[in-house]
Amino acid sequence: MVLFVGDDWAEDHHDVEVQDHTGRRLGKARLPEGIAGIVRLHELIAGFAGEDTMPEQVLVGIETDRGPWVAALVAAGYRVFAVNPRQVARYRERHGTSGAKSDAGDAHALADMVRTDAHQLRPIAGDTAAVEGIKLVARAHQTLIWERHRHVLRLRSALREYFPAALAAFDDLTATDTLELLGAAPDPARATRLSRSRIGGALKRARRRDVEAKAERIQTTLRGEQLTQPPELVAAYAVIASSAIAVISTMNTQITMLQGQVEACFGRHPDAEIHRSQPGLGEILGARVLGEFGDDPDRYQGARARKNYAGSAPITRASGKKTVVLARFVRNHRLADALHQQAFCALNASLGARAYYDQLRGRGAGHHAALRQLSNRLVGILHGCLKTRTRYDEHTAWGHHQKQDQRIAA
Repeated sequence: MVLFVGDDWAEDHHDVEVQDHTGRRLGKARLPEGIAGIVRLHELIAGFAGEDTMPEQVLVGIETDRGPWVAALVAAGYRVFAVNPRQVARYRERHGTSGAKSDAGDAHALADMVRTDAHQLRPIAGDTAAVEGIKLVARAHQTLIWERHRHVLRLRSALREYFPAALAAFDDLTATDTLELLGAAPDPARATRLSRSRIGGALKRARRRDVEAKAERIQTTLRGEQLTQPPELVAAYAVIASSAIAVISTMNTQITMLQGQVEACFGRHPDAEIHRSQPGLGEILGARVLGEFGDDPDRYQGARARKNYAGSAPITRASGKKTVVLARFVRNHRLADALHQQAFCALNASLGARAYYDQLRGRGAGHHAALRQLSNRLVGILHGCLKTRTRYDEHTAWGHHQKQDQRIAA
C-alpha cells in the first residue's frame, strides 16, 4: 500500500496529512519538532500501512531539503520530495481562488502533490555528508564576502558625505593598510596629521610595493583641500565610519579563516581533482560548484538536467507566432554566481573557451550573454568529466568546435 504524506513545517511544529492512492484523507495531526514529533509521525504512518508496505512506498512532500527532521525522514527510508514553496502556492491556486491559506491546508496540498505529481517533483538528492559539509562552509564563506561588500558600500557612502579625500587616497576599502589608516584617522583633521612614516609602515605591513611613492601620494591627497561638514556632523560620521571599519576588519579575519576551512574540506573530497582540472575553477570556486551540485551520481539524468539546475540553460516562451528565448532568473543564485565567475576566469585559462566566447561576441551577443552561454558549455563539460571520471582535456572539450570552424571557413 502506497501512502502519501504532506508535511507543512514550522520552527516548532509540523502539520501533516496522510492520504491513500485515491486522495482520501487517512489521518492528520500537528506534531512537535524533535524526537517526540518524528516518533509520532512514524506511529501515524504505521497505523495506516499494511504489513507488506515498505518504507520507500511512503512518499513525503515538504518545503525544505535540510535540517534534522528531513534527515530523519530520509534515514527512515521514505521517499522525500523537497517542494519549492512557490510550486505549492501555484498548486493551491488550482483548487481555489479565494486566497485562503492554513498550515493544515498546505499539508493537504503537499500530500496531493506527491500523490499526483511525484514524477514531476525532484526527490532529495542522496549526497554524501562530505559534500554537505563543503556546501555549508562554502556558503558561509560566500555569505561573509557578500556581507563585507554591503558594509564596504555603507562605509564608502559615509566617507563620501564628510571625507571625500579618503576615497581618493584609498582604492580598496577592504585592504588591511586602508583599514589600519582609516581606523587611526577616521576624520579629515586626524588624517592630515598622519606622518609619512606612519603611512609607510601600514603599507609595509600590507606588503605593498613602491612604498615611498605611495605614502607620499596618500599623504598629499589627505592633506589637500576638500569640502567639509560642520564639526558635529564630522564627529558623528567618524563614529559611524569607525564602527564600519571594525566590522570589516573582523570580517576579513573570519573570511580568511573560512577560506582555509573551505580549501581543507574541498581537498579531501574524491571529486576535487576533477573540479580543479576545469578551466576557471580553483579551490574556492571549485568548492562552491561541488557543494551546490552535490555528488549524488544519479541526481542528474544528463548534461541538460545539470544545466537546467545550474540555471545556465535558457528558457523558451512560445505562444502562437511569437517565440522568445530568455535567460533564467529563478535559479540557485549561489551556484550561478560561481559558474559566472568560472566562465570569466576561463577566458584566460582556456584557448577553447576564449575562442567560443569570441565567436559568440562576433555574432552580436553581449558580454554577459556570451558568458552565460560559455558557462552553459562548461557545465556540460564538467558533467561529462564527472560521468567518465576523467580530468578536463582541452582538445577533447573544444576539438569538435575547432573542426567545425575549419569546415565553415573552408
